[in-house]
Amino acid sequence: QFEVVESGGGLVQPGGSLRLSCALSGFTLDIYAIGWFRQAPGKEREALSCISGSVYGSVIKEADTVKGRFTISRDDTKNTVDLEMNMLQPDDTAIYYCAPSVAQGVCELRPFLYDYWGQGVQVTVSS
Repeated sequence: QFEVVESGGGLVQPGGSLRLSCALSGFTLDIYAIGWFRQAPGKEREALSCISGSVYGSVIKEADTVKGRFTISRDDTKNTVDLEMNMLQPDDTAIYYCAPSVAQGVCELRPFLYDYWGQGVQVTVSS
């Protein structure tokens, strides 16, 4: 049975940091691309960063909006994919999701390629 569970969200002041974690079960993680996404109220789901399966070199792709601020990493021994977020700003406020792409080992920043979405975690950046 497939399961995706995000954790680590919360309230942070502008300029602060958070680390999100995604725990995946039921997947052979090293062959799947994993992505992190967010969705703010009234906006479409946005791809932030993705990492290819380790058998494909764990290639990382990042959206321009998060380059230099967010870092994705994976630990296939723990079946987790984390998103370290720094220099957070109010515009980063959203629900954050991770998802695997069971059809793709090489990641792309296209939400429609991803499956088995978790419930997401709220990230609020406010003073």
